[in-house]
Amino acid sequence: MLPEKKNSTNLKCSLELLPNEPLHERVPTHDGEGNALGDFMMLFPGLRDQAESILRCKVDILAEILSQYKEVVFVDLNVPLNLLWVSIKHKPGLVLELSTYVKSRIPEAKLVGVPPEAMGK
Repeated sequence: MLPEKKNSTNLKCSLELLPNEPLHERVPTHDGEGNALGDFMMLFPGLRDQAESILRCKVDILAEILSQYKEVVFVDLNVPLNLLWVSIKHKPGLVLELSTYVKSRIPEAKLVGVPPEAMGK
């Protein structure tokens, strides 16, 4: 287990290998003020099959992107499933903004099943 650190957005950063616990047991549903959180998923085809150096580079890119947003409160990258889960505080258009930013840096990333109202339109 690596030591934890905090970035400028107060998003707690840590890299841990944990046994598979269901997301519904780990994902926050409300922020500290009691407001409901939103979430989205992105698929990264072939991520689990990539060399460790490439995987680490992509994890670094995701950390760089997501740590820039104070609205991001929880992130789970499930490498065996090639799946990224992100929980966010509500902000119109944020799902589209974040997913577009991720896709611009990791072109194979695909946004999964987001309802139109989450896109902020």
